Amino acid sequence: MFRMSDLDKLSVADLQAKKRAMGERTSPVEASRPKQLPSTPDPTALNASKTQSYGTFLTEYSLMAEYNLLMKKKLPGVYAIPSYKSPLVWFGVLFIRQGLYQEGVFKFTVYIPENYPDGECPRLIFDQCVYNPSVHPQTGELDVAKTYPKWRKGVNHLWEVLLLARRVFHKIETKDATNTDAAALYDSDLPKFREKVAETINLCKEKIYDPPLMEDPHAIRFSSWEPEVHEESRRKMLTPKERSLSCSGLTKNAQSSGLSWLRPDSRATHPEENGTS
Repeated sequence: MFRMSDLDKLSVADLQAKKRAMGERTSPVEASRPKQLPSTPDPTALNASKTQSYGTFLTEYSLMAEYNLLMKKKLPGVYAIPSYKSPLVWFGVLFIRQGLYQEGVFKFTVYIPENYPDGECPRLIFDQCVYNPSVHPQTGELDVAKTYPKWRKGVNHLWEVLLLARRVFHKIETKDATNTDAAALYDSDLPKFREKVAETINLCKEKIYDPPLMEDPHAIRFSSWEPEVHEESRRKMLTPKERSLSCSGLTKNAQSSGLSWLRPDSRATHPEENGTS
């Protein structure tokens, strides 16, 4: 039978004390190992991550510039707003005020490629399948690629896609049509085509108050008329703005006010200056 010497007892006591101090999380062998530095990151992976972040920033910046350009164009009857959740999705609505599609209200969504503006052309899809030679009868997608087979960076812009969507309802094109039945009917029987268009307009009006197809705070919603909510806004829109300047006391110069006058004895126009004529 082996007996533990005093030296052995001291060694065991020291070991137990060390383990208690370390919370018994590591063994003596692990504690004696030299510390290892973390592995060196892969430079290829770092570059790829930086490139992706930089590309995302450029895409969002390009889309902000595109939307500002759209606002400056002020296309008649065209309203659009980027999605709250993704800048690559825009919601819009078209109000057609004349022509075969007069009184039509057509909601749509624009889908922009992730690598914009270096990728393919954007897609525009109507919420309801609109009866038009340039709109797919099943999907409701406008044939944008027909006009823009190759999207050219710095040359083509998103506002042009919205202008195209407006134009197909004013100028009917039947050559290389997406909806061949609609194109054939337009060429052969215009009264019957008008009936189909009227059905489309009525259907879209019936669906105008339906919830948006995509759940998004910026998705375009229509609500029925409520006087206590809408009357004040209606009044402001219909009331002309009061002129801040009067004919007797003009304070702005010709450049800022755009006013001019004509001498009785001359056909030359002269800008209004300092409130005198």
